[in-house]
Amino acid sequence: MGNKQVEVETCTCLQGYDLIGITEMWWDGSYDGNLGMQGHRLFRKDRQGRQGGDIALYVNDQLERMELHLGMDEELTESLWVRIKGSTRSGDNTVGVRYRPPDQED
Repeated sequence: MGNKQVEVETCTCLQGYDLIGITEMWWDGSYDGNLGMQGHRLFRKDRQGRQGGDIALYVNDQLERMELHLGMDEELTESLWVRIKGSTRSGDNTVGVRYRPPDQED
């Protein structure tokens, strides 16, 4: 992600984003130590055995959150789901990031 990480962090700081979803990453092991972002928890899923298509979701540390494992067959796509706890009067929200390869049929 390199210089794009600085861009994402700057936009997040200036705009005050609580959630940032990223697709089509080409992360490899060399970036693992640099992926964190102050004030956010990183959830990520890398494509296994294939190049590209990694996905990530940064969630503000102030939000109570939990990664969901839906148990669905995800061989054809990469998806990542997180439940965000709502306030007393509102329900929880589920957010997700999904990657579908361009050569895959609907």
